[in-house]
Amino acid sequence: MDWLIHPFSFDFMQRALAAGVLAALTTSVVGTWVILRGLAFMGDALAHGVLPGIALAVILDLNPVAGAAVAAVVMVGAISVVHRTTRLSEDTAIGLLFVGMLALGVIIISRSGSFAVDLVAILFGDVLGTTTGDLLMQAVAAALALGGGTLLYRPLLVLCFNEQKAATLGLRPRLAHVVMMGLITLAVVSSFQAVGSLLVFGLLIAPPASAVLLAGRVPTVMATAAALGILEVVAGLLISYHFDTAAGATMSGLAVAVFFVLLAGTRVRAA
Repeated sequence: MDWLIHPFSFDFMQRALAAGVLAALTTSVVGTWVILRGLAFMGDALAHGVLPGIALAVILDLNPVAGAAVAAVVMVGAISVVHRTTRLSEDTAIGLLFVGMLALGVIIISRSGSFAVDLVAILFGDVLGTTTGDLLMQAVAAALALGGGTLLYRPLLVLCFNEQKAATLGLRPRLAHVVMMGLITLAVVSSFQAVGSLLVFGLLIAPPASAVLLAGRVPTVMATAAALGILEVVAGLLISYHFDTAAGATMSGLAVAVFFVLLAGTRVRAA
């Protein structure tokens, strides 16, 4: 029992746990819509695309969350411009901005005096260095994600399954799509401190994907994803503490591993 309780007797571990739980709640709710809408590539691109904003903010000694938010907005806007002004598909636009923003971020970081340290911190996070201010920001983001998902549940649901029907019902699918992009941006920007811009995608996709294997109704998928995400955060922090592994990577890796274990279990049961 001491193996489970002792690590969380330290203040930094308690803050890390709170940050991880808030990140899991936000990414699980938003990630459910990402899975249902088929926006995994967009989520991955945004998780990487915020890198230039974070890097520039770190170098200029500004708030990295603000930098990430600006970079995310720029990326979403640029994707829309490329898609609407050319004959290129949205996937092509996402791929171009994905690589371009990631390369720009690394170039910016390479100009700093502590390239390796800054790059590792931005890409993989520093959940053990979470502050009270970080937790407050994450709590606001979690509330916005839960509130937005609840208030706009019907238009988002119809949009995921039939965009034409959403338009017929007067649910304004374009606006719903913009809101969904906003929620994805919110999840990525608010959670990168806990697990890093590179690994936030793991929590955004893996728990909801696992939940889809276990549940059918959307609210149940969200609740299951949140429960799985929280358990994976707790287990990841314990493994990280006892075996001296990177906390963010351990949490995200564990979330992906759980998906494949559940997938194997469902295959065996179906056989």
